[in-house]
Amino acid sequence: MHIMEGFLPVEHAIGWSLAAAPCVAWGLRSLNHSLREQPEQRMLLGVSAAFAFVLSALKLPSVTGSCSHPTGVGLGALLFGPLAMVPVGFVVLLFQALLLAHGGLTTLGANVFSMAIVGPFVAAGLFRAGRRLGLPLAYCVFLAACLGDLATYLTTSIQLAWAFPDPVGGFVASLEKFGGIFAVTQIPLAISEGLLTVLVSNALIRFNAEELRHLPFLAGQNAAQVRA
Repeated sequence: MHIMEGFLPVEHAIGWSLAAAPCVAWGLRSLNHSLREQPEQRMLLGVSAAFAFVLSALKLPSVTGSCSHPTGVGLGALLFGPLAMVPVGFVVLLFQALLLAHGGLTTLGANVFSMAIVGPFVAAGLFRAGRRLGLPLAYCVFLAACLGDLATYLTTSIQLAWAFPDPVGGFVASLEKFGGIFAVTQIPLAISEGLLTVLVSNALIRFNAEELRHLPFLAGQNAAQVRA
C-alpha cells in the first residue's frame, strides 16, 4: 500500500511525517534498550526486517498512486512487540524508496504511519486478545498477520480519501472507492500473508526456541503449541 513519490499534497505529506516521527523516535529508543539487554536477538530482528522488506516489495497494481502488497510487519510485531517494528518499518520503507522506487521520500511519513505503526499495533493487539481468549497460537498468528495487513490497507485508503475527496460524495464516497479497489487484490494477499507468517513462526519456534523464550509475544511457546 505504498503511496508513490509526490502523490500526496504537500500539507498531507508534512502532516503524516509529523505524526509518524515521534513514534519512530520512541520505537528506536525502545529497540536500542532491548538490544543492549539482549544483543543475541539481533539475528532474529534481522530476519524480521528481511521478511518485511521482501514481502512488502512484492507489489501488484492497484489504485492510482499506490499498489497492493503484503506488509510482512506482523511477524516482527509478534516477536518483538509493535513498538520495535516502527523503526524497522521506517528503515524498510526508506530503502525501498531509495533502491526500488517503491513509495517515496515525500510520502515516507504516510507510508510509515500505515505500515509501520498501524499494522504492527493492530497485529499485536489482536494476537494478545486471541491468546487471552484461549485461541490456539497458530490461529492467533494468522489473524494478527492477516488483519494487521488489512488495517494497513484501510489506513492507506483513509489517507488517500482524505487527500482526494470525491467532488460529490466527499470523504466517505472517496473512501468507498479506494477501499473497494484495494480489496480486490489486498484481501487475498492478506490471507496469504497470514498463512506464511504461521509457517515462519512455526519454523522459528521449532528451531529457535531458546532465543524466542526471552521475546515478549511468542515467549516460551513450542512447536506443539503452535500446531495446537
